[in-house]
This record gives sequence, structure tokens and C-alpha cells, in this order.
Amino acid sequence: MHRRAFLAAASAASLFSYDALTAAFAETPKTILVVAQQLDNVTSLDPQESFEVTAAEISTNIYQKLLRPDPEKPEILRGDLAESWTVSDDRKLITFKLRQDAVFASGTPVTAEDAAFSLARAVKLNKSPAFIINQFGFTRDNVEERIRATDPHTLTVALDGTASPAFVLYCLSANVGSIVDKKTVMQHASGDDLGNNWLKQNSAGSGAWVLRSWKPSESAILEPSAAQAKRGPIRRIILRHVVDPSAQLLLLRQGDADIARNLTTEQLRALQDDAGFTLVRKAAASLMLIQLNVAHPNLAKPEVRQAIKWAVDYQGIQGNIAQLTHTVHQSFLPAGFPAAVTDTPFRKDVAKAKALLAQAGLPDGFELVMDHYSAQPYPDIAQALQANLAEIGIRLRLLPGENRQVLTKTRARQHEAALTAWGADYFDPNSNAEAFGINPDNGPDARNRTLAWRNSWQDQDIAARTEAALHEPDAAKRLAMYEALQRDSMERSPFVFMLQTTNTAACRKGVTGVRLGTLSDANTYDSVRKA
Repeated sequence: MHRRAFLAAASAASLFSYDALTAAFAETPKTILVVAQQLDNVTSLDPQESFEVTAAEISTNIYQKLLRPDPEKPEILRGDLAESWTVSDDRKLITFKLRQDAVFASGTPVTAEDAAFSLARAVKLNKSPAFIINQFGFTRDNVEERIRATDPHTLTVALDGTASPAFVLYCLSANVGSIVDKKTVMQHASGDDLGNNWLKQNSAGSGAWVLRSWKPSESAILEPSAAQAKRGPIRRIILRHVVDPSAQLLLLRQGDADIARNLTTEQLRALQDDAGFTLVRKAAASLMLIQLNVAHPNLAKPEVRQAIKWAVDYQGIQGNIAQLTHTVHQSFLPAGFPAAVTDTPFRKDVAKAKALLAQAGLPDGFELVMDHYSAQPYPDIAQALQANLAEIGIRLRLLPGENRQVLTKTRARQHEAALTAWGADYFDPNSNAEAFGINPDNGPDARNRTLAWRNSWQDQDIAARTEAALHEPDAAKRLAMYEALQRDSMERSPFVFMLQTTNTAACRKGVTGVRLGTLSDANTYDSVRKA
């Protein structure tokens, strides 16, 4: 079979082996988009469970929500499945009118009952992202009464009066607010899991794409939803897990991949002036940080946490390792968010860091284990941190692991320190303020397992002020409260914020329409074309 005939046959096939296909030829078919990307942080593709940046990106191509942030202005919410919405005069009831033309991939029309089921499902499953909705007083016992379908296209959400309706709307735009097909999901339910086990590796959405397969740390394949009227030229998207950025670049140059998503500064620099490639770039609401678990007796000491913050060479790491992929950032709100503090008060000061360790009664330092993602640039940055901390006597033992392995460990509070990343869930300061500041129940069975909980940290002052900022009606005063919170959190928290991510999609010539957003769930392939 000659090459052109082979390509046509491969494109028409319903399923094929990507590795076998790329062994036979270099360029990918015009109807297939191949993306080389690190996928090892995906632990589930159930939108009411997944809580990772890459999973949110995949989900946004499969599911719709009631509302969605405007891709260019994420502070503005647009209707997605909701055609309109109103708030009662007493601010205790939000009424959504749903579009009547939305259809799930199964062919079933989207109804208000599906929306009520999906939001209640998030509360009942009580997985990692559930606190985004739980915070409004919804519980397994009351959620079906408070979130109801009053007719096929009308959904009401009853509030407890403690939160601004505008803030509730932002939260409903998060990935956890994705609307699933109730009938399809429940057909695959096992016991009382509400279809969770099935939905981890399958999809039941009304978006432009359906999940054809997901193999952890290998690939995810999307195909157009048969129920969607919109038809583009791309008939299949293959997200191929390639952990090594050098391998991603090689695949891109050879034509085995159309897009590479995780190239390092050195590799991006090599493509900047190459007419054969286009770099699509966007500052993202994603922060790289060190999490310090204060269950460790030494990390429980504020002076030790301060010493680590003063030992890190932030500028050196950014300039030498991550110049084109990250910028220095040291507060919990990403630059571009309302009230974000962009000051960088910490710098490498060995003498100051040593003095702080001495004040903590640890003049000779101590040993510390730090988990980190095994994909670049994390190993290089971890080694730089190891050298930085060695200068003040902290002997850092590095434990690399796949992204989801590190995430699983930190979610179980089994780490001492961890070099990780965190992306905001919705475009409001509370998204990160709550995650990093509130931990009302530090017990092992806590309902809200925020990052503060994961690191066993409770600060009653920070928590109370975070709650107060959330409910402050005066917009200017509210922003000022978040600014003050960031500055105090810098000093007291167990989080060493280091860098903010700039996402880049390196595309072969002729690939257009790739869209990256500030939030990960704005990264879509709906408009992609291949010349």
C-alpha cells in the first residue's frame, strides 16, 4: 500500500494504534490533531472528581457548564448551558433558564434535571473539588431540596444568604460545575458511586468532543460528539503523554506531533525565530510552589518556614531554568487576578536564613524529604533548591514521581515537603484564598480538604479574615483585604510561592486556532485547523 492510500485508510478507521501509525510515516493526517503533552497529573476524568490542570483542560472540551468565563476577559461570566439567570431581591435564590437546543453526546436533550443532578452529585461524592460548592452550606442531606429543577428548562439554586450570589456564579463556572448526562451516568452506576468509577475513563457531556479513551500516563483520545451540529475538519484529537520535553520537540520537528505543550525555555528559544513553527503563549493562573507540611516538627516552626523562603534563589532559578516558561511570583493570587500582589519581597539571603534557623533552635540544620514532579522543569528546579537549602544546613532528599503520584501523596498528607503547581479554579480571589488559608477541621476526615488542610496548617486569624473578605460587600474594601491577606500569608504560611507559569503551545506551521486561557478550562481545540 502506498503512503497516501495508507493515510486515507488510517484516517477513516474508527480506531487505530497511534504508535503503529507513526512508525509508518512522519506527518500526521489532516483530520487528526496530535498533541505531545505531559498527562501524568490526570487521576480521573470525572469532572466532579478531577482536580488537576490537565484534567480540567480535557473536561472543558467535553462538558458544558451553566456559565463559563469569557476566554479573553475571565472576570466576565457568559452563559454556556444557561440562557439567562436572575437573582431574587433577597439574594437567596438564583434562577437559571437553560437553553433548549443543548444535547448530550448520547442524543438526549440537556435538562434542568441533569443540571440539578450534576451539582448534587458533586456534593454527594465529596471528592477533592467538592469544597468549591460545599462552602455554600450544601450537604448530602439538603442539596436535592436546595438545588432543584422546577421544569425541564428551569433550575433554582437556594442560597443560605451568607455568600454573594455573584461569587456563587463564579464557583459554578469551575470544572466541578460541569453538567453530566444523568441517564447515561446512572446506567453505569455501581452501588452508590453515582457512576464515578465509569466516568473516570468515559464521558457523558454536551460539549463538542467525547472521550474515546484514556490510558493513564499514555494517552487521551477525543472525537467529535455525534450530537453536535458544528463540524470541523479535525475528526480526532490524540493527546499523547510524552514526559520528556526533548522528546516532544523531536516529535514536533519530525511531524509526528502537531503541537507540543511542555517545551522548556531552551527548546522554546530554538523555535522562536523558526518560520516552520508558531508559539501560542498565555500567562496562566498557575503557580509553582513548595508545600511544607507543618505536621513535621521542624516545619511547624515559623522561623524555619521563613528561613526556607529566604534561602531560595528565585531570580536565579527563573533566569537560568525557566526564563520563557515562568516569571517570579511570591503571593497566592496569580498576576492578572483582582487584588494580586506582585511584590517579590523574598530573595536569596543566606545569612538571614541561617539566623532564622538558629532562632528556631536548629543552627546545624536538619534533613528534609521533598517530593517533586519528575517532568521538567521540576527536576532541575528541585536540584537548584537542594543546593540553595544546603547552604543553610537543610539537607534535602529529593523524591521524584509521576505528577499524579505526588498529588496523591500530598492529598493524603504523607509528604514532608513537595514541589508542585496549583491552578486557580475560578476568577475570583477567594479561589486561592480559601484553598491556601482555610482549614476549619484539621482531622483526617475533614469535609473541606484544602491545601491548608493537606499541609496540616491552621491560622485562625488568616482563616477569619479570608471568610470576612469573601462576604465583604464593598468591592474596593474587599480587594484591599485580599492584598493584606497575601502579605501576611507570605510571612506566616507553609507555602513558598516561587513562579507563575506562562503556557506555550508550540505549533507546526499550518496549525491554527489553538486557544489558551488564563484558566486551564479555557484551553480549547474547537477552532483548530490544519493547512
